[in-house]
Amino acid sequence: MEGDINSIIPGGLPPLSPAKGKTAGARESRPAFEKAFQKELARGCGLKFSAHAEKRLQERNIVLAREDLAKIVQAVSRAEAKGARESLIVYGDLALIASVKNKTVVTALDGKSSENHVFTNIDSAVIVK
Repeated sequence: MEGDINSIIPGGLPPLSPAKGKTAGARESRPAFEKAFQKELARGCGLKFSAHAEKRLQERNIVLAREDLAKIVQAVSRAEAKGARESLIVYGDLALIASVKNKTVVTALDGKSSENHVFTNIDSAVIVK
């Protein structure tokens, strides 16, 4: 069968939400599935997440939907157009540090984690609304 899942499901796939009422075995396999799912979403849009960033997203229970990833990719592209190398992407209460050249998110912080945080080794910031 040729084509991709978006041709079958209008509007793409919905974001994953935590399982409720599942057995312990199902809950244990969910993070692995969620991680693989996030990787596939990111791969489709040309953005990569470092192992460190993936770990931070998982630890902080941050789930990015396809439209979130699309906005982050646009932010990285805008930073690249301005000649940026390492950029802070502020998306809602999420802060991402991205290597613009490699199109790789290297770390992620949620609102609670970014309070009183100093971002170093960046040459640009992109605010996404």
